[in-house]
Amino acid sequence: MFKSHEPGPDDAWEGMVEDKSRGMLDGANMYHFVKVRRADGQFLKVRIDRRLWKSIAVGDRIVKEPGSGPAKA
Repeated sequence: MFKSHEPGPDDAWEGMVEDKSRGMLDGANMYHFVKVRRADGQFLKVRIDRRLWKSIAVGDRIVKEPGSGPAKA
């Protein structure tokens, strides 16, 4: 079954970027992802927009507050 990596509007988390990736999953659109390590040690793979993806690097902190999109901390 398909699992969406896009954060929900009410999700809240923060962590450190462990890896960046991108791919054409449907063959037509480019999707940008980051692997985030949270403070509790869990990992998330999250889809983010291109502008944020280009502005962050491995080791940067990223925050997702309820009601807004992921942002560089």
